[in-house]
Amino acid sequence: MGQLTHVDDKGQALMVDVGGKADTAREAVARGKIIMAASTLELIQQNNVPKGDVLAVARVAGIMATKKTAELIPLCHPLMLTGSKIDFRFDPEAGCVEVEASVRTTGKTGVEMEALTAVSVALLTIFDMCKAADKEMQITDIRLVRKSGGKSGEFKREGEKLWEK
Repeated sequence: MGQLTHVDDKGQALMVDVGGKADTAREAVARGKIIMAASTLELIQQNNVPKGDVLAVARVAGIMATKKTAELIPLCHPLMLTGSKIDFRFDPEAGCVEVEASVRTTGKTGVEMEALTAVSVALLTIFDMCKAADKEMQITDIRLVRKSGGKSGEFKREGEKLWEK
């Protein structure tokens, strides 16, 4: 485990000074899922949810969330993002929709929080749009899958596979 960077030597919160760091290409990928009844999953797959196209709205919500991360997470730096992509995968056997967010920038700090925020907000949007049909839905397994760039370099979560696009 490394040293915590968002606290000073007295244990007080601080925003890390990244001014002396070099700009590097950075990317982060996060995933999560929402478990639901088979009938709810079918409504989404058939684009039959009364509120509209669930995945289209969740995609836009996730992208918007990447741009708002610094407003939501107190010690995150506002970033100039170069890309944000949200993908979905249905898993009928597990009764879930999986969400993957890929976020990129060239800068002094990483985009892990932006990717995690995108996944979280996309999942919350799915919940919101489907809650009339299924109040038992469960959001779970939100995690960082991989990241690249910066001083700490590459991270790949063990056991995670690339999604076929």
